[in-house]
Amino acid sequence: MSHLDGNAAAGPLSEVFAADVTTAIVTCAGCGASGPIAAVHVYEGAGTVLRCPGCERVLLRLVRRDGGICVEMCGVRVLRWRP
Repeated sequence: MSHLDGNAAAGPLSEVFAADVTTAIVTCAGCGASGPIAAVHVYEGAGTVLRCPGCERVLLRLVRRDGGICVEMCGVRVLRWRP
């Protein structure tokens, strides 16, 4: 099976991440708890850190640097939007 480069995902990814992310349902990779992003604990400092309200595991880190944005989501098992 042949593959395309990452540019082929630009359309589908822009549809997902252009949505209101606070309504997305996040599932914690640590404890398995699920709930809306609007209900997570957010900490601001050198960047923005989202933590699970159940186990306090880091779900997502967002840092602005060098004129861009870096996002790390290793604590997120699933991020989904409802139609």
